[in-house]
Amino acid sequence: MSDASTPKLLRTLAGEAFARPPVWFMRQAGRSLPEYRELRTRAKDFLAFCYNPEMAAEATLQPMRRFPFDAAIVFADILLIPQALGQEVWFEAGEGPRLGALPEIAALAGEIEASTGRLASIGETLARVRAELEPDRALIGFAGAPWTVATYMIEGRGSDRSGARSFAYAHPEALDQILAILSDATARYLVMQARSGAQVLKLFESWAEGLAEDVFERVVIRPHQDIIRRVRAAGVDIPFIGFPKGAGVLVDRYAEAVPVQAIGLDTQASLAQGQRLQAGGKTIQGALDNLLLRVGGDAMDARIDTLIEAWSPGPYIFNLGHGVLPDTPVANIERAVRRITGK
Repeated sequence: MSDASTPKLLRTLAGEAFARPPVWFMRQAGRSLPEYRELRTRAKDFLAFCYNPEMAAEATLQPMRRFPFDAAIVFADILLIPQALGQEVWFEAGEGPRLGALPEIAALAGEIEASTGRLASIGETLARVRAELEPDRALIGFAGAPWTVATYMIEGRGSDRSGARSFAYAHPEALDQILAILSDATARYLVMQARSGAQVLKLFESWAEGLAEDVFERVVIRPHQDIIRRVRAAGVDIPFIGFPKGAGVLVDRYAEAVPVQAIGLDTQASLAQGQRLQAGGKTIQGALDNLLLRVGGDAMDARIDTLIEAWSPGPYIFNLGHGVLPDTPVANIERAVRRITGK
């Protein structure tokens, strides 16, 4: 059992249950906040924003000043890894990320060791945030999981992932090599984050849906296992949250096979599934619909109450099933957090 002075989020990840669960929201730092939008105008582009420790730390801390969240998550992006490995990455206004041609696999492999140094500013951001954040509030580091990152590297942009899934079937050896490179680089990146002040590490597998069971085993479960093994071998023992978004019934297989302390659940997760995962020894996190947060009102209040009633008898972290949408009214976030925390 964790000490009472330990942040509530960390105590929950260690298996404690609370009548009012700890809460943080994915994308809590971002375009829904007017102070973020003002800050963003000071950077020449989004990647420059991510790599500026002073600005990224400020973006990380902005929601912590507004709301009684139990955790901050470092402001960064899942596509910093491919850029650190030598692939061109940029963001088109209003359209999202774009990536240049996929480099040769040997070229990617040759950049693994150097990649972590190219991401050193993210470590500085974490150190800045940890120095300012209250000791009873946790700090989360993260990375995009290898399959999700690979889909962007292969297709060059966000899509329905059909091209990446076809690549997985047509070029299995090449895909396995790419995933191995990403697992190694990601593990190094996460170790650096932990040594810079992160107290929790989260793997975002944002595109886990639509995968056949055997493909899921190969492109999701094995890389996640590999990353955690590498991080533990480096002497880092802080908890992991795994978020296989859209995996549906395969989430149960993920929980069984991957040694994470918590499972992030998306909007479609059933109450019974969450209870089953808790009974199997996992903390769960999620799964309020981000569209319902945007709409707000009595329906949002009722769903919050339902999730807490069903899941707070076990270890539960309140969160969304996906990130806060940019046009979500701040008043709705305030209302939701007040409903969850009583503050």
